[in-house]
Amino acid sequence: MSLAPRIVLVHRTTEYDELVAHHGTHGQAAFFLSSRGRDIEEVAERHHRTRRALSDVTAAIPLTWRQSRVERADLDRFLFAPEDVVVVVGQDGLVANAAKYLSGQPVVGIDADPGRNAGVLVRHRPTDAGKLLPAALSATTSVDELTMVEAVADDTQRLLALNEIYLGAAGHQTARYRLGIENSGASTADEDVIEAQASSGVLVGTGTGATGWIRSVWQERGNPLPLPRPTEDRLVWCVREAWPSPATGTSQVAGQLSSTSHLTLTAESERLIAFGDGMEGDALELTWGQTVRVGVCGRRLRLVG
Repeated sequence: MSLAPRIVLVHRTTEYDELVAHHGTHGQAAFFLSSRGRDIEEVAERHHRTRRALSDVTAAIPLTWRQSRVERADLDRFLFAPEDVVVVVGQDGLVANAAKYLSGQPVVGIDADPGRNAGVLVRHRPTDAGKLLPAALSATTSVDELTMVEAVADDTQRLLALNEIYLGAAGHQTARYRLGIENSGASTADEDVIEAQASSGVLVGTGTGATGWIRSVWQERGNPLPLPRPTEDRLVWCVREAWPSPATGTSQVAGQLSSTSHLTLTAESERLIAFGDGMEGDALELTWGQTVRVGVCGRRLRLVG
């Protein structure tokens, strides 16, 4: 007999919870904020909206279905099952945080605080959950297959991300490495020259990430290359603050990657890292001489429209 579907509610600790945990009580947290010209009621109201959203979604889960909850900090230790329906209640970034741990499960993004989020990934209201949850299991429901980016090191370490992957030094200090482009099927003569660089890191982003960090860097550079669409098998990359010197160059500082090309980065310093979607605690580590290849991931995030 097949198992009933399982709803996995993904959420994160609210600012209010963090304040009270740090200061001990509501009153002490309120005093701390008031000493800095802030009112705790604003933070508490956002907390209550998030809790109401979680309650509304929980109430909409069919009684015969299974359910589980996972907090953002525990995502790397949670085992998602193939039959799960993942419901993210929170901000757009929380969907990206969960994406790297999924393998084809449908995802429903619920905006816990409408008006504060862009709603790119958390597209629905808590009151919509009653119709969205059964629809997520239907083959006829509209689902966007969002492109992801992956980094694979030469020691088999692997990292996935929905928005972007950052490669550089821990602490965003100067990173030294050799950067190049690999094109599948290209002759040696056609391949781009590998360049030694010193910079504050390299960003490789998707079309979904084009609404976030990679977009701000792209606009600052005034790059005429159009950013990819979220479902397009194309990535863009850029080097942050490349430094020209007798030993390092700046001729390769931005470009795009198709589904058949990869950015390669070989560490020329003691410790470089690669992390995705702002989760620095879950990073790849590279030492002298190690190489990492970054490109379009074969896995997609299936976001219910």
